[in-house]
Amino acid sequence: MADDTLLVSREGAIATLQFNRPEALNALNLEMALAFLAAMREIAADNTVRAVVLKGAGRAFIAGGDLAVLRANPVEGARTLLGPLNEAIRLMHQMDAPIIAQVHGASAGGGLSLMLMCDFVLAAEGSKFNLAYINLGTNCDLGGSWALPRLTGLRHALEIALLGESLSAEDALRLGLINRVLPAGELQTATQALARCLASGPTLAYGRMKRLMRESFDRDLASQLEAEALSFEACAGTDDLREGLEAFFERRPPVFRGH
Repeated sequence: MADDTLLVSREGAIATLQFNRPEALNALNLEMALAFLAAMREIAADNTVRAVVLKGAGRAFIAGGDLAVLRANPVEGARTLLGPLNEAIRLMHQMDAPIIAQVHGASAGGGLSLMLMCDFVLAAEGSKFNLAYINLGTNCDLGGSWALPRLTGLRHALEIALLGESLSAEDALRLGLINRVLPAGELQTATQALARCLASGPTLAYGRMKRLMRESFDRDLASQLEAEALSFEACAGTDDLREGLEAFFERRPPVFRGH
């Protein structure tokens, strides 16, 4: 529906979620938060989804949370909004399917935190990024304090978070916040090409690789080696690994099924 705050579409194994409050630069309100959580629950339960794209309608990706909600009742507004959004973030973190953020215009506050939790970020030239929370007198949410230092290192993370300055797409690329900067006219095509590539890959192995990388910060080397070995054994029992081996010896591209 045209008036839905989140538009969900499906093309083969690719699910696309478009935040759809263009008049408010897609600022996150409760209706959108609940819709996002419902969509992520559906996707997480559907093993035929093998890549996910997040994008925004209109002139921005997501310009943060809806400040009108916080102004009306800061404590209750934050609690009500963050509950479903945090659950959706946890589902994103656990998901095997890679998640791509297709970014243009402004990504600020909660929008930037959500972007940082994605596995890939493709951004249009001219995009702007601002963690912004400090300019309102608060700390970040939606995993921003978890993802940012992992991506940039602590020194850069503190600079971005405490100064609250806007970053260009080139700055964001240099600091490791995003993967690629593209002309605006090429962003959609490049995102879809990446999504199709990922959707044809070994989905369960993607998920295990993502979790190994992210959890490595909390383990010593011996624990990480053990986690890698256990995960490798689990992958060894999949159809995808058998296909990968056969394709290697037959000298042909593998055809992965995601299981």
